[in-house]
Amino acid sequence: MLGGMMAGHDESAGELVERDGKVYKTFYGMSSDTAMKKHHGSVAEYRSSEGKTTELPYRGPIKATVLDLLGGIRSACTYVGAATLKEVSKRTTFIRVTQQLNQVFSTHEVAKSHDMPSQAADPGSGLPAAKRAK
Repeated sequence: MLGGMMAGHDESAGELVERDGKVYKTFYGMSSDTAMKKHHGSVAEYRSSEGKTTELPYRGPIKATVLDLLGGIRSACTYVGAATLKEVSKRTTFIRVTQQLNQVFSTHEVAKSHDMPSQAADPGSGLPAAKRAK
Protein backbone atom coordinates (compact mmCIF):
# COMPACT_ATOMS: atom_id res chain seq x y z
CA MET A 1 0.00 0.00 0.00
CA LEU A 2 3.02 2.31 -0.13
CA GLY A 3 3.41 2.10 -3.90
CA GLY A 4 2.27 5.64 -4.59
CA MET A 5 4.46 7.04 -1.83
CA MET A 6 7.52 5.23 -3.14
CA ALA A 7 6.80 5.97 -6.80
CA GLY A 8 8.65 8.67 -8.68
CA HIS A 9 12.01 7.97 -6.99
CA ASP A 10 15.23 6.68 -8.53
CA GLU A 11 14.75 3.29 -6.89
CA SER A 12 11.22 2.74 -8.21
CA ALA A 13 10.31 1.25 -11.57
CA GLY A 14 9.05 3.47 -14.35
CA GLU A 15 10.26 5.47 -17.30
CA LEU A 16 11.54 9.03 -16.92
CA VAL A 17 9.65 11.46 -19.15
CA GLU A 18 10.52 15.11 -19.75
CA ARG A 19 7.72 17.47 -20.73
CA ASP A 20 7.70 21.28 -20.75
CA GLY A 21 11.01 21.38 -18.87
CA LYS A 22 9.75 19.17 -16.02
CA VAL A 23 10.72 15.56 -15.36
CA TYR A 24 8.11 12.90 -14.53
CA LYS A 25 8.25 9.17 -13.83
CA THR A 26 5.54 6.77 -14.97
CA PHE A 27 3.72 4.85 -12.26
CA TYR A 28 1.19 2.06 -12.46
CA GLY A 29 -0.49 0.05 -9.74
CA MET A 30 -0.26 -3.73 -9.84
CA SER A 31 -4.01 -4.00 -10.55
CA SER A 32 -3.74 -1.69 -13.54
CA ASP A 33 -4.16 -2.70 -17.16
CA THR A 34 -0.49 -1.83 -17.76
CA ALA A 35 0.76 -4.18 -15.01
CA MET A 36 -1.45 -7.05 -16.07
CA LYS A 37 -0.34 -6.79 -19.70
CA LYS A 38 3.33 -6.46 -18.72
CA HIS A 39 3.43 -9.30 -16.18
CA HIS A 40 0.68 -11.65 -17.39
CA GLY A 41 0.33 -10.87 -21.09
CA SER A 42 -3.23 -9.53 -20.81
CA VAL A 43 -6.10 -8.94 -18.44
CA ALA A 44 -7.75 -12.28 -17.67
CA GLU A 45 -11.36 -12.64 -18.86
CA TYR A 46 -12.66 -12.96 -15.31
CA ARG A 47 -10.86 -9.82 -14.09
CA SER A 48 -10.98 -6.14 -14.73
CA SER A 49 -8.20 -3.66 -14.20
CA GLU A 50 -8.65 -1.55 -11.10
CA GLY A 51 -5.57 0.65 -11.09
CA LYS A 52 -4.38 3.17 -13.59
CA THR A 53 -1.17 4.37 -15.16
CA THR A 54 -0.09 7.93 -14.45
CA GLU A 55 2.96 10.19 -14.39
CA LEU A 56 4.28 11.60 -11.14
CA PRO A 57 6.83 14.36 -10.64
CA TYR A 58 10.33 12.90 -10.46
CA ARG A 59 11.43 12.85 -6.81
CA GLY A 60 15.09 11.78 -6.92
CA PRO A 61 16.60 9.38 -4.36
CA ILE A 62 14.17 7.75 -1.91
CA LYS A 63 16.28 8.54 1.18
CA ALA A 64 14.47 11.80 2.02
CA THR A 65 11.04 10.12 1.80
CA VAL A 66 12.15 7.27 4.06
CA LEU A 67 13.57 9.76 6.57
CA ASP A 68 10.22 11.63 6.52
CA LEU A 69 8.38 8.36 7.25
CA LEU A 70 10.74 7.53 10.11
CA GLY A 71 10.29 11.03 11.52
CA GLY A 72 6.51 10.61 11.41
CA ILE A 73 6.73 7.28 13.21
CA ARG A 74 8.99 8.80 15.88
CA SER A 75 6.54 11.68 16.34
CA ALA A 76 3.59 9.30 16.65
CA CYS A 77 5.46 7.29 19.28
CA THR A 78 6.22 10.50 21.18
CA TYR A 79 2.57 11.63 21.03
CA VAL A 80 1.29 8.39 22.56
CA GLY A 81 4.19 7.91 24.99
CA ALA A 82 5.58 4.76 23.39
CA ALA A 83 9.32 4.14 23.64
CA THR A 84 9.18 1.33 21.05
CA LEU A 85 6.91 0.32 18.18
CA LYS A 86 5.79 -2.67 20.22
CA GLU A 87 4.36 -0.30 22.85
CA VAL A 88 2.21 1.65 20.35
CA SER A 89 -0.60 -0.91 20.35
CA LYS A 90 -0.69 -0.87 24.16
CA ARG A 91 -0.93 2.91 24.38
CA THR A 92 -3.45 3.60 21.62
CA THR A 93 -6.87 2.67 20.33
CA PHE A 94 -6.92 2.11 16.58
CA ILE A 95 -9.94 3.29 14.61
CA ARG A 96 -10.54 2.17 11.03
CA VAL A 97 -10.86 5.10 8.65
CA THR A 98 -11.48 4.97 4.91
CA GLN A 99 -10.25 7.64 2.55
CA GLN A 100 -12.94 9.08 0.35
CA LEU A 101 -10.70 10.54 -2.35
CA ASN A 102 -7.09 10.00 -3.32
CA GLN A 103 -6.10 13.46 -4.54
CA VAL A 104 -2.59 12.41 -5.58
CA PHE A 105 -3.71 10.00 -8.31
CA SER A 106 -7.15 11.42 -9.06
CA THR A 107 -7.87 13.13 -12.36
CA HIS A 108 -11.19 14.43 -11.09
CA GLU A 109 -11.55 17.97 -9.87
CA VAL A 110 -12.99 18.30 -6.40
CA ALA A 111 -15.74 20.89 -6.29
CA LYS A 112 -15.14 23.43 -3.54
CA SER A 113 -18.05 23.81 -1.20
CA HIS A 114 -19.00 27.24 0.01
CA ASP A 115 -17.78 27.96 3.52
CA MET A 116 -20.31 28.55 6.24
CA PRO A 117 -20.34 32.24 7.27
CA SER A 118 -18.82 31.40 10.66
CA GLN A 119 -15.99 29.51 8.94
CA ALA A 120 -15.32 31.99 6.14
CA ALA A 121 -11.66 32.87 5.88
CA ASP A 122 -10.35 36.40 6.08
CA PRO A 123 -8.14 36.70 2.98
CA GLY A 124 -5.54 38.65 4.96
CA SER A 125 -5.25 36.32 7.93
CA GLY A 126 -5.45 32.85 6.40
CA LEU A 127 -7.57 31.77 9.38
CA PRO A 128 -11.29 30.93 9.55
CA ALA A 129 -13.35 33.73 11.08
CA ALA A 130 -14.07 31.60 14.16
CA LYS A 131 -10.30 31.30 14.87
CA ARG A 132 -9.35 34.99 14.44
CA ALA A 133 -8.90 37.26 17.43
CA LYS A 134 -11.65 39.84 17.58
